Amino acid sequence: MSPPSSYPPRLTRLIDALRRLPGVGPKSAQRMAFHLLERERDGARALSAALLDALDNIGRCTQCRMFCEGEGCRYCSAARTETGQLCIVEGPADLIAIEQGTPYRGRYFVLMGRLSPIDGIGPDELGLPRLSEQLDAGWVRELIIATNPTVEGEATAYYLAEMGKARGIRVSRIAHGVPMGGELEYVDAGTLAHALSGRTSL
Repeated sequence: MSPPSSYPPRLTRLIDALRRLPGVGPKSAQRMAFHLLERERDGARALSAALLDALDNIGRCTQCRMFCEGEGCRYCSAARTETGQLCIVEGPADLIAIEQGTPYRGRYFVLMGRLSPIDGIGPDELGLPRLSEQLDAGWVRELIIATNPTVEGEATAYYLAEMGKARGIRVSRIAHGVPMGGELEYVDAGTLAHALSGRTSL
């Protein structure tokens, strides 16, 4: 039997709710809860209202699966379709990173995860039937795979590449290698091997 909580029930529920956020442990959740109650009650009410509003009004685009409001998605415009490029990313944060950090202005498809059979995440959970429909529509000329260089990310990339190749679509994979300004002696072996195997001509 666990010991009784040192907090009132409502405070316990608040701390438990804050612990649902990524990277937030018991102590961090406690600090956040105390801060909101001690100094930021107005801010907490604004946070609560913004969270409820977002939950009620933000959904997923039916085409790319990115978060959006309403029917239209800014990443699925006709101009982006005309590029013939479709970039596949694991999550919304990856899409934003590419959009803000590169000149790429084609379309996207957001997997909201990666293949992981041990966790019960297969093609259906990643929306791959929907992706198949887009690949069969005929507008995709290049499939750019931008999954992360993890074991699951690489397995997902292979699966996606086979989907594209089966339809005669050009498939490319973003390079993973030595960062700008990095020194080789400090780069891990896996990254260095990736950089060497993915070398390009000058």
